[in-house]
Amino acid sequence: MNTIRIGMAQINCTVGDLAGNTEKVLEYTAKAKEMSVDILSFPEMAITGYPPEDLLLKNDFIDENLKYLDIIKNKTANICVVVGFVNRKKGIYNAAAVIQNKKIAGIYHKMLLPNYGVFDEKRYFKEGDEYRVFSLNDINFGVTICEDIWFEDGPVKVLSFAGNAEIIININSSPYYLGKWRLRETMLRERARNNKVVIAYNNMVGGQDELVFDGHGLILDAKGNVIERGRQFEEDLIISDIDIDEIRGQRKDQRWLEKKKEFKAYKKDVKIVKLKKQKDIKKHLLLKRDRIEPLSQEEEVYNALLLGIKDYSKKNSFKKTVVGLSGGIDSALTVAIAVDAIGKENVSGVFMPSMYTSNESREDVEILSKNLGIKLITVPITETYNNYINSLSQIFKDLKTDVTEENIQARVRGNILMALSNKFGWLVLTTGNKSEMSVGYATLYGDMAGGFAVIKDVPKTMVYKLSEHRNKHGEVIPKRIIEKEPTAELRPGQKDADTLPQYEVLDPILQAYIEDDKSFADITAMGFDKAVVKRVIDMVDKSEYKRRQSPPGIKITPKAFGKDRRMPITNWYKATN
Repeated sequence: MNTIRIGMAQINCTVGDLAGNTEKVLEYTAKAKEMSVDILSFPEMAITGYPPEDLLLKNDFIDENLKYLDIIKNKTANICVVVGFVNRKKGIYNAAAVIQNKKIAGIYHKMLLPNYGVFDEKRYFKEGDEYRVFSLNDINFGVTICEDIWFEDGPVKVLSFAGNAEIIININSSPYYLGKWRLRETMLRERARNNKVVIAYNNMVGGQDELVFDGHGLILDAKGNVIERGRQFEEDLIISDIDIDEIRGQRKDQRWLEKKKEFKAYKKDVKIVKLKKQKDIKKHLLLKRDRIEPLSQEEEVYNALLLGIKDYSKKNSFKKTVVGLSGGIDSALTVAIAVDAIGKENVSGVFMPSMYTSNESREDVEILSKNLGIKLITVPITETYNNYINSLSQIFKDLKTDVTEENIQARVRGNILMALSNKFGWLVLTTGNKSEMSVGYATLYGDMAGGFAVIKDVPKTMVYKLSEHRNKHGEVIPKRIIEKEPTAELRPGQKDADTLPQYEVLDPILQAYIEDDKSFADITAMGFDKAVVKRVIDMVDKSEYKRRQSPPGIKITPKAFGKDRRMPITNWYKATN
């Protein structure tokens, strides 16, 4: 049987840590050699980390990345390695180097540059225009980068039919959102099946600012079947033996041969790179690992949030975090995720009761803190609040009490949290969810004050699901917190429903307007009350200035606030007209 052993190092890279990323590449290369891997791939831009954004405008950054590529080259022997980096050649390119026997055998430049959502690649890179197929021991493989594989008539088709590539190694830094893996897998099945080619889809893992990369690499056979699956949200070394004779047998199919004739003209565009015959290393029996099944929706999101906090804290040198605890579900979920991500010894909770705080909230905060085993600090705010009111009494004389006084309470709490952050170097985790951030149901410089917004992209209805999910692994969030009607407790008898539609109504409207870009007419046609839809859209549009000043948070939906959705603050267009 004619086989080749391919490996994918699904690694967690840090933007700008060129030395650390290179060390990890060399570490996994050594592991793969021990496993007799013939070809090993690393993620897109593994040397620089992804996305490096305007670091790419610095010449010294590009120079350093090339030096580290040279280090990898000089330490790579008896294995073929595909590694992502930034190349310079009359401009810069998102590139993949194919390294063998301490030499760069060839470089592929990404052809299709994404320029939507969180991607901004045309700002930095030139498009590649050269197809390359590498021949190792008479087995042909093509290299592509991320977006190149998403288009049916893209590089994969040319490499497979004109270049006779039997394996496509596709390296990625594809950011996570809920359910994206299903779209990827469906697309990859089609590419493999339609081109009768094995696909090794290697994706980065880790957190980078608002983004989380979920790993979940895939190796598919030429029939489109998944033969190996990488772990989600974890580093992994994925290895598979590929039967080349099976691919060649399938390509005797008359329909495939007819299709190949259509690409005859493209043959001149494909450069064939002959690699040195690799030292014939005796292959060890490849141990079968347990089948990896995709996570459930709640597990997916929860693990994305865990990785997001863990890496944001670690990569920005925060050892400890602090969360303001109110007795509500958002702060309860946030602190539970923080504890699971970085350990109870590194998380402190702060309870800041006012004259409106209920006894139930006090009890629930104490139970929650005890269940999690975290330090609880109590700082009453009534006296401080009264001092504010007294200071403003002459200015506010004869004026009615309104949301101003409510916001003062939130801002007092924000000041306390930021004081603790300054004094002890703790990272303040804010607790607002996507539903609240969408409609502006949050206080600027109050509950929005902090360094990292953990559930900023999590709708309120999902907050409840994640809380129930967390309690399945041992109840930490008191049942009363999950069951009680949500309230900010900033005035007597206050409930969220006084200001907002029920979240079961609000969240679908927000998804339609924000994530699906549906119009007022489209949303009302879905069966929602026109007055409710108009009120929600108006609240979203008027709150852009608040969102622009909020801390970064973890992306888990297809369209998160920030890089995904860039609306002007000054905006006279009325979507409800």
